[in-house]
Amino acid sequence: MYYIGIDLGGTNIAAGVVNEKYEILAKGSVPTGRLRPYEEIIGDMASLCKRLIKQAGLTEKDIEAIGFASPGTPIVEDGCFTGTENIPSFFGTPVVDELKKYFPDKKIYIENDANAAAYGESLAGAARGEKDVVMITLGTGIGGGIIIDGKVYAGFNHAGAELGHIIIERDGVPCSCGRRGCWEAYASVTALIRQTEEIIKEYPDSIIHEMLKKEGARITGRTSFEAMQKGDKAGRVIVEQYIKNIATGVISMISVFQPKKFIIGGGISREGETILAPLREHVINAYPKEPIPRPEIVQAELGGDAGIVGAAMICKQL
Repeated sequence: MYYIGIDLGGTNIAAGVVNEKYEILAKGSVPTGRLRPYEEIIGDMASLCKRLIKQAGLTEKDIEAIGFASPGTPIVEDGCFTGTENIPSFFGTPVVDELKKYFPDKKIYIENDANAAAYGESLAGAARGEKDVVMITLGTGIGGGIIIDGKVYAGFNHAGAELGHIIIERDGVPCSCGRRGCWEAYASVTALIRQTEEIIKEYPDSIIHEMLKKEGARITGRTSFEAMQKGDKAGRVIVEQYIKNIATGVISMISVFQPKKFIIGGGISREGETILAPLREHVINAYPKEPIPRPEIVQAELGGDAGIVGAAMICKQL
């Protein structure tokens, strides 16, 4: 059998045709145009899926089910999402009914995008074959996904696994969610950029100042890492603090879930062992009196394909 996985983002709609071995036979993407009416977005989504079915050498009759992952909280019973401020027309819209206009004979399942990515990594990526997994994606915010006994855990209301909004500092830095002290406000790439801007003021000799004099240069998630690799003290201070911030939340998640594997994803995860090695050390040091096996902390493997595979296979866990 074959399945379609759709991963809706604020910039692009990615989709793929996936087989029983979790292999993507055909994939592609189209711009989301996030401010458009939902009918237009889903129309483009459906056209993309139909094109990919042909590209894979299949017909619609070969497709068992369609999985649709989106930012926000899925209201499964109503076939819609809430919390989709980044794509305003999707808020509370019956997107399953709309997609069924193009695929009336197909079962359509919905899931949060971060949950789908975690599920994809547990099936075919960095945690393939593992049944207890936690994944975070470090980006503009912190996305999270929890897999327990091989299934996505999202709570009774499908709103669980918002890992970026655990509180790591009471009355701390304001978060975009309206609360203070959220993990996301300290360990997202957005937070790293803010921290870089703040800390380099204390280091007038930092090479980061020189880096920013280049035409079009701006601080990104890579800036402090590049400076550190060149021997810059400010870069090292920023990176060490940032990794400690990541570790604070990771340790809390491990204490609660004790997953077999803890996956770090998102663009900043491409720093690889520069982040992972000290992160593992922080975790080891957090449990000095408990000589029991600890989760393996690993880098995500599938990149953007994780959401496609996870969405495509959501039907398998039901």
